[in-house]
Amino acid sequence: MKALILSGGKGTRLRPITYTGAKQLVPVANKPILWYGIEAIVAAGITEIGIIISPETGDEVKNKTGDGSQFGAKITYILQDLPLGLAHAVKIAQPFLGDSPFVMYLGDNLIADRLDGYLATFKSEQLDALILLRQVSNPSAFGVAKVDEMGRVVQLVEKPKEPPSNLALVGIYFFTTAIHEAIASIKPSPRGELEITDAIDALIQEGNPVGARELEDWWLDTGKKDDLLEANRILLDTRIKHKNVLGEIDSESKVIGRVEIGAGSTVKNSTIRGPVIIGSNCQIENCFIGPYSSIADEVILLDADMEHSVLLKGAKVIGIHQRIVDSLIGQRVRLEVAPYRPKALRFTIGDDSHIELV
Repeated sequence: MKALILSGGKGTRLRPITYTGAKQLVPVANKPILWYGIEAIVAAGITEIGIIISPETGDEVKNKTGDGSQFGAKITYILQDLPLGLAHAVKIAQPFLGDSPFVMYLGDNLIADRLDGYLATFKSEQLDALILLRQVSNPSAFGVAKVDEMGRVVQLVEKPKEPPSNLALVGIYFFTTAIHEAIASIKPSPRGELEITDAIDALIQEGNPVGARELEDWWLDTGKKDDLLEANRILLDTRIKHKNVLGEIDSESKVIGRVEIGAGSTVKNSTIRGPVIIGSNCQIENCFIGPYSSIADEVILLDADMEHSVLLKGAKVIGIHQRIVDSLIGQRVRLEVAPYRPKALRFTIGDDSHIELV
């Protein structure tokens, strides 16, 4: 059994953050989104992993993620020159996949469920495809499945105007080698892509067994800022179990609840109320850091209040006395106060920005 993770795409919904980096490497609870998928796959016993990369961000993904040894896996990188669809990604990965069944995992997805139970179902029911689904309130925005009483998929439609159900594809699929012949039989969609939904539908039309299972717990597509912040909230809630302070806290500071602070970080005259994660070599002084905040390495926070926000590596926030909330602030951003300030602040700021508030 192998795995194929898709880590291409342009991340347009997370701009300006993704103008200068891969969306799959944006950290949630101080860990790149992509890494959660790798860890979930390895936890299911799958260690041969192919990662689809794009020309724009491929080197960044490779440099950050490496050969897979840190995860107990072996990673092979596969370049997709143009974003020609999920099925096209499987097509170009065929030399890596060979005759092995595989799980395909969209690299900007986060789920709570373990994969090994679904893998066992895929094998025991001798399916040619197993797709994971989640009920959604806006099915027209997703690929949607119609499932019979036996749990078999009878219809798939990509972003339908009149959805046959509210069961959306979450971007995790299990396939046998039958999918390769199905992909060879389809043509590009009107948007010029080889759609994986068309390939799965071809399996259905040929009578191949295609099953479906609903996720038991939460699922988030982190392609938009608000979803990324929600994922950060959930992961801080579930993964930060207790206080773990490796940095230095002065006597005037209070660290309350589940807070992790990395080595080399200093906290002076500040209050930190968890769940919060703070990376290494950060400087925090005269601040309030509220719940559901993730602060990456080498961040400087001086005379500032924030909560429910994500700050990326090397950001500097200085003299912002109105509370920063629901914000995503990119790498090496410098955010500081100017002589005149607005009444409310909400930010999505890309890497290397320098913002002066007036």
